[in-house]
Amino acid sequence: MRTIEAILLVWGVRDEVLEKLPVSGYWLYGEYDFIARVDFASEFEMEEFEKTLRKLINGNTFKLMPVKLSAIKTEVNGKETIALLESVKASAP
Repeated sequence: MRTIEAILLVWGVRDEVLEKLPVSGYWLYGEYDFIARVDFASEFEMEEFEKTLRKLINGNTFKLMPVKLSAIKTEVNGKETIALLESVKASAP
């Protein structure tokens, strides 16, 4: 199974919004207001999470940056194949 690990950074939102985020992480005081590590089972799950964040935060004041893409290693006819998620890109406002 492929998994995606990503870092979520949020800025420019009020504390009330940070309290409603659907992930646990750390509040920051500086350029960013919040940081969290999040895991996704698929690219679709990551995209749905981004949609949820946009509605909750009411804007694009976050970055979701994949930091590790897991792969599936298979063997077909004696040849080893590795499949990676290549289309995942960091969200940028």
